[in-house]
Amino acid sequence: MTNISDPPRLAFVASERPEAREARDRLASRYGDTAEDQAEVIVALGGDGFMLETLHRNLGRGAPVFGMNRGSVGFLMNDYAEDDLIQRLSVAGRTDIHPLQMDAWTEADGLDALPESGLAINEVSLLRQTRQSAKLRISVDGQVRLPELACDGCLVATPAGSTAYNLSAHGPIVPLDARILALTPISAFRPRRWRGALLPHEAKVTFEVLEPDKRPVSATADSFEVRRVSRVEVRERRDIALTMLFDAGRSFEERVLSEQFEG
Repeated sequence: MTNISDPPRLAFVASERPEAREARDRLASRYGDTAEDQAEVIVALGGDGFMLETLHRNLGRGAPVFGMNRGSVGFLMNDYAEDDLIQRLSVAGRTDIHPLQMDAWTEADGLDALPESGLAINEVSLLRQTRQSAKLRISVDGQVRLPELACDGCLVATPAGSTAYNLSAHGPIVPLDARILALTPISAFRPRRWRGALLPHEAKVTFEVLEPDKRPVSATADSFEVRRVSRVEVRERRDIALTMLFDAGRSFEERVLSEQFEG
């Protein structure tokens, strides 16, 4: 790690789980603790959800985040160990990720109004709000690619998020250096055989909600939700970079590769 003091100023943050809180207290006592906004490295203790919370909370700061698993799901986390933390950080590999921006217009406000906007590290997803299936028109860079998709929903995932909701929806796993976004339907009904698409990372995806009164749809950027949307635009923010640290030999790229060969 460059431009970081030796030893680095660390901030330990933890989820609400008791085991995460207890680990935070032990590590802070052993290695010292700095305010999160003053830290050179943030150590996040919890699961993948808490890692996303920590990254969102530090958007624009540039401080790398080293996660250790004290939660239930830990794909984005390193193994938990209290010994040799400074050494682990000194040789850790860096992974830079770029979030998606979601701009959503609601049915009530109309397209002349300012959109409600949010950033997503994992994915932007559109989901039906009632028992009626959603009907979506999908355009890429202004060109209609799918005039009508009847479905439970659809999502755009970053490479970092391709192993989360996207994978559960049978979308592809995308290596971080591929500069590709995954466009994946959720329970597509018509066209039934459409399985999604891989898009260049600079593409802008536009969703138009068809029959919004009868078939209301919500849009979510990670945990930020807008209900009864009429139009949603999604694009990557290359001007924002978030850095995660992974133990040597356990890079995010290696985890993505390993995931594709697991049953």
